[in-house]
Amino acid sequence: MLDFDGRYEALRRRDAALDGVMFVAVKTTGIYCRPVCPARTPLARNVTFYRSAAAAEHAGFRPCLRCRPETAPFCPAWKGTRTTVERALMLIKNGELDRSSVGRLAERLGVGPRHLARLFARHLDASPLQVALSLRIQRAKRLIDATDLPIAAVAERSGFSSTRRMCMAFTRLYGRPPSAFRRTARTSKFENGRGRSR
Repeated sequence: MLDFDGRYEALRRRDAALDGVMFVAVKTTGIYCRPVCPARTPLARNVTFYRSAAAAEHAGFRPCLRCRPETAPFCPAWKGTRTTVERALMLIKNGELDRSSVGRLAERLGVGPRHLARLFARHLDASPLQVALSLRIQRAKRLIDATDLPIAAVAERSGFSSTRRMCMAFTRLYGRPPSAFRRTARTSKFENGRGRSR
């Protein structure tokens, strides 16, 4: 950790790298802030540094209403709407949209479907369904590369509702059906095996 002068200089610069790492308490106001707070920099003699919001509060300081230090980085509230998107992504990766609808996903997250779509557009430039489709295709491609499962079984295990839908998705994305990837994978294995010395 930096010494007092180093921390005070970081405060003057409003160094975002220390946001959530140090907290600045001002003795004259009884308030503590994040180092990125837009308020005027207090005099060095009036400042005390803490390593956590809890420590500053324990010392009797109140959180600043402008920079909200109690929601500093590493706290879900600080991430705001990104937390909702991250939770949604985890559920989608676990197959939520393979079994259910966007409406049901939104309900599990405590938001409306339109709001969830807006959050995905803002943070990912894609809809929940587009993300789910991309993940299904990735799962299917891994199964095609790593197993000898029939294409119908690959479609089912990767979350597609039918083999036809999986074929359409692959053709739209790659310009060829999933079976073409199986041929490529087998040819590659054959060539690698033939090239080995016995």
